[in-house]
Amino acid sequence: MNFKKYSEKNGLTVAVSPMTHMASISIGIWIGIGGRFERPEEGGLSHFVEHMLFKGTLTRSARELKEAIEGVGGSFNGFTSDEVTCYMVKVPAKRLDLGLDILSDMVINPRFDELDMAKEKFVISEEIKMYRDQPADHILEVLSGLMWPGNALGRPLTGTVKAVKGFKREDLVRFKGKYYHPANMAIIGAGKLDPERFRKSAIQRFAGLVGRKKPRFEEFRWSQHDPRIKFVKDDTKQAHLSFGFPVPGADKEQKYAIKVMDVALGGNMSSRLFEELREKNGLCYDISSAYKSYSDSGEMIIHAGVDSKKALMSAAAIVDQVLMVRDVGLTEEEIERSKDYIKGQFLLAMERTSARMLWIGDRFMVERNIPDPDEVLRLVGKVTLNDVKAAAAQVFSRKRANLAVIGDLARAEKTGIRKALERL
Repeated sequence: MNFKKYSEKNGLTVAVSPMTHMASISIGIWIGIGGRFERPEEGGLSHFVEHMLFKGTLTRSARELKEAIEGVGGSFNGFTSDEVTCYMVKVPAKRLDLGLDILSDMVINPRFDELDMAKEKFVISEEIKMYRDQPADHILEVLSGLMWPGNALGRPLTGTVKAVKGFKREDLVRFKGKYYHPANMAIIGAGKLDPERFRKSAIQRFAGLVGRKKPRFEEFRWSQHDPRIKFVKDDTKQAHLSFGFPVPGADKEQKYAIKVMDVALGGNMSSRLFEELREKNGLCYDISSAYKSYSDSGEMIIHAGVDSKKALMSAAAIVDQVLMVRDVGLTEEEIERSKDYIKGQFLLAMERTSARMLWIGDRFMVERNIPDPDEVLRLVGKVTLNDVKAAAAQVFSRKRANLAVIGDLARAEKTGIRKALERL
């Protein structure tokens, strides 16, 4: 995969990955702002601003924005995460200028109409309630609060209903003006395009804007010394268990070792957790693990949705597998299979214009580096049995173990789950 990166005088970064055999182009405007940068009273503001940018600009209504892209067979979307916000379109290659026009208009000239704001407050409030009503989603918010107490990582990206309803137009204008500037942006393109034409077309739309100082977030202060657990009562037939392990800053090679371990533990249907809990013992329908990397830290999460009557048995079985991986280790066969899975998934993703654009944008905005794909494959390939064993010891530290449980459990079951967590 080839790509070119340009740095402009006002701080704007443009990165382009030509895919001449494709018929489409995916474009993303990335902003270095997300939940981690918000003060407590601003919780949810990044997400609110993202929503409002789709509600119209000074010259286009929300309907006109959608019709412009969908009218040529394209699609557009956006998302807010802990460290970035992204606005993206996928259009036929010959519609490059249209895609850039729409995205740049949204980012530079949002309308922030107060009537639209009132409507969107209701929409986002319903979104927040929806997540609270879905235990599989709500459990992750509970777990985040356990893992990252007193830090923005522990707060929901959507904010609270009370906070959202209290936002004023001047809050959005101020927030957008503070963080949406060229030095805190990157424009990424992948697909059938000419790099120089894309660069010129992109920078001319932002040439009049001035870059400023990039924002900084509050780093998390590690203070946990013992396992933590929180039970949330919910009158459901299914219980949800989410184990969380914050991971202090890992270097590049350690991250790949953690990824390999994650795949073998719970990253696919041939993983240990899936095989042991679902296939062998029928304890659950849904079981998985996931490693998420931030710019300065990360987290490993294991989640299972189980029959309430099997919550204790499931928790004990998960702890058993974690202990096996940490204290005994994986086999060479498991490690090779996991490495092949990671490499295969990466190569398949890079065949799609949208996945490639998202990967380039995320790597640059979070790590400030766009690695060469061959280097990614090389680093995955060089992970050894000892690397994974060291990663497991680092990640599955007893003093950083957290567990959130949602369900209607008896006192004896809660006691048993606490004892299972204490075995780590």
